[in-house]
Amino acid sequence: MSMFSEAELAYLSERRLGRIATVGRDGTPHVVPVGWNLNQGLDAIEVSGINFANTKKFRDVQRSGRAAIVIDDIASVDPWHVRGVEIRGRAEALTQPQPMLRIHPDRVVSWGLQDRVVGRRNARTSKR
Repeated sequence: MSMFSEAELAYLSERRLGRIATVGRDGTPHVVPVGWNLNQGLDAIEVSGINFANTKKFRDVQRSGRAAIVIDDIASVDPWHVRGVEIRGRAEALTQPQPMLRIHPDRVVSWGLQDRVVGRRNARTSKR
């Protein structure tokens, strides 16, 4: 069973930009915008890019094995309506078939996807 709801899967299928968070060796958070892909077969988020194996986020995940990503947008400003999905979990720094990070969700939180009430939250956790 997927960690993602049908509404989350529909939303994620329409987006390509997110912000990934990792933690540096000294404990400092590092957040950067990234392109990403949903691997439905593995129920995971994959992040890659140019010269990716040489990036701080790649090294952070190699060391810590953890990452989070937020994919969100503003659907409307009048009335105010924001939507998004936050995924936190175990992460792998892979080199094959190309350098990438693969985030396996332990926690998924979404908001604004099923109705226009800001603040609606949908949290699920897994002990994978």
